[in-house]
Amino acid sequence: MKPSSGSTRCRLLRRASLAAGFGLVAATLIAATAPSPEVFGRLPDGREVHRYTLEDETGFRADIITYGGIIVRLLAPDRQGRLADVTLGYDDLESYLSRGRNFGALVGRVANRIAEGKFTLDGQVYSLPLNTQSGGLSSSIHGGVVGFAKVLWAAEPTFHEGRPAVRLRYTAADGEEGFPGRLEVAVLYSLTARQGLRIDYVATTTKPTPINLTNHAYFNLKGEGEGDILGHELTLHARRYTPNTPGLYPTGEIAAVEGTPFDFRAPRRIGARINEPHEQLKLGRGYDHNFVLDSGGGMLALAAVVHEPESGRVMETFTTEPGVQLFTANSLDDSRGGKSGRPYVRHGGFCLETQHFPNSVNVPAFPSTILRPGAEFRSTTIYQFSVRGAAVAER
Repeated sequence: MKPSSGSTRCRLLRRASLAAGFGLVAATLIAATAPSPEVFGRLPDGREVHRYTLEDETGFRADIITYGGIIVRLLAPDRQGRLADVTLGYDDLESYLSRGRNFGALVGRVANRIAEGKFTLDGQVYSLPLNTQSGGLSSSIHGGVVGFAKVLWAAEPTFHEGRPAVRLRYTAADGEEGFPGRLEVAVLYSLTARQGLRIDYVATTTKPTPINLTNHAYFNLKGEGEGDILGHELTLHARRYTPNTPGLYPTGEIAAVEGTPFDFRAPRRIGARINEPHEQLKLGRGYDHNFVLDSGGGMLALAAVVHEPESGRVMETFTTEPGVQLFTANSLDDSRGGKSGRPYVRHGGFCLETQHFPNSVNVPAFPSTILRPGAEFRSTTIYQFSVRGAAVAER
């Protein structure tokens, strides 16, 4: 039977009322979950460092501080639904200031190494601070003595696609750490729809300059302070990698991973071949190498999958970058530990630093890292979490 116009109007009114109610609930939820600053500590000059907490309805959570743009906490559930902090770091600002290691920090203006701290751009030679040495060879690493990991970023709490986010901004002066151009940088941390942390980078410059931005989070999917990561199973979508010099920056060669300890095309424990007498592994006492992603960069694509069998946690890494640095915390040895108070042991974390290749500014065959005025640097990385294996009911 055809409904009367009156009943139709009633249904439309009910729908409008429900829609308005849902809108009110959504607005209330947004207002309730908008990230707000908390004081994390004060720098020696008195400036406050703030913490922003991004959290979803499952308890998945990321804590970001304005000093260094550091991810100080990342809570992800295991197959039983139990949350654990899967990033290494500290509970207090003083430890970040005094103990270093770039745990969870934004690094730039150029992440990774520049050989001998020198490069030539448009006919001009630039010299950078030398702040690391290996094998008797010096480099400039992670943007210099200070770099982006040790500065205070301005913060703007916001939303991205309806989910909580915080946008950090920093302006690097022309000549800062030896680099040309005034660089305006914005980094947006946001949660994805299903237990993921997304990082969007945007930058512009007033002069031609190299740029290579990444985050230096150390992950342990068992939980920070829960021993080493050698049993984690890693898949890397990379048929090639860039071998290192004794200075731990690339030789300029791009080599096949096939038949080497660098072949993670199928899932393999990180520690399965880490102690083999391979010359490249000897250089850094483990993995500290750039992998050439099969995607080639430019579009968001799956770069890596890490599975931790005990907890069932899985972390997928998606990126628009052409490379990723696998670093296995080869010299980590800190009996004081971090947030848990448990020691941080050698190989106690792994890094998947999405990036352009190290020392690209000195290797024309590598993807270019040069940003010019009028252009915009854009990069996106997502660390997406899930679990593998069914939960076992307690008896």
